[in-house]
Amino acid sequence: MYIVHAYPQAVLFCIITMLCWGSWANTQKMAGKTLRFELFYWDYVIGILLFSLVSALTLGSVGSEGRSFSTDLQQASANNILSALIGGVVFNAANILFSAAIAIAGMAVAFPVGIGLALILGVLINYFAAQKGDPVLLFIGVACITLAIILNAIAYLRAGGTGKKVSPRGVIISLIAGLLMSFFYRFIAGAMDLDNFAHPAAGKMTPYTAVFVFSVGIFLSNFLFNTLLMKKPIDGPPVNYKQYFSYRFRTHLVGVLGGLIWGIGNSLNLVAAGKAGPAISYGLGQGATLVAALWGVFVWKEFASAPKGVNARLAAMFVFFVAGLGFIIFAGS
Repeated sequence: MYIVHAYPQAVLFCIITMLCWGSWANTQKMAGKTLRFELFYWDYVIGILLFSLVSALTLGSVGSEGRSFSTDLQQASANNILSALIGGVVFNAANILFSAAIAIAGMAVAFPVGIGLALILGVLINYFAAQKGDPVLLFIGVACITLAIILNAIAYLRAGGTGKKVSPRGVIISLIAGLLMSFFYRFIAGAMDLDNFAHPAAGKMTPYTAVFVFSVGIFLSNFLFNTLLMKKPIDGPPVNYKQYFSYRFRTHLVGVLGGLIWGIGNSLNLVAAGKAGPAISYGLGQGATLVAALWGVFVWKEFASAPKGVNARLAAMFVFFVAGLGFIIFAGS
């Protein structure tokens, strides 16, 4: 399988993760013109599962290092398989709520609040589980990102939220999603041997196998979570599976693309975790908040009607976010 051996390459993979995780929601915004997010989300989950399988059968099965996907899956212990599956379930619960928050509050708000909280808590959880990197630099980076999130919240309140009345519900849903999101990575990382991808301990999985099992957990739990949400939506009237199948195949491809984009980031992030450590890898990946905020501000114009002073706060938010990511990178160098 393909393994990362150099820290700069691990950082590069994490930056690609940041771009992917911060950009997939654009497909939800595009599909939202014709497709409710509950229906879009099925396509998104299918995209994640498809990429995990393709990745496992290609990068996860070539080369002379590590175990191939089929061999690795067969030897994985029940506890580790369960851990990766639980990670998928936790992620799915968080991400469905997060998708709802995007639909209600917009990318420029949902990402900094929800994913920003997930970044802060997730870095702490993953660092204390596997202490790798300079803790001082790491936590300074987290502190900078916390300031960025506060500045974004102030800017949102000042702007009135994309020209509409401020939605406390959107912010609350973002916070709940972020809290749940901070835990999923620990379950999937715990199923792998982060210290030795080339010769992982018996029962542990390689990142490619763990990502596949994790994706299966997302897919299976979606039959429960998303079906409930379709019947009792957070916003708007109920939708059903008949409506889902009434759309053209081309319409569904947008959601599948979103899942593929997120899946690429997820796989690269976990491959990088062996060299960078889970706290740094996760923290850099969740810098997606910055990418999404840029999309929300400059492409989707979610602060277009903002009063004077808001742009200065947004600029300060970006500065603190970039500084925070820089400290996180240097923490592992």
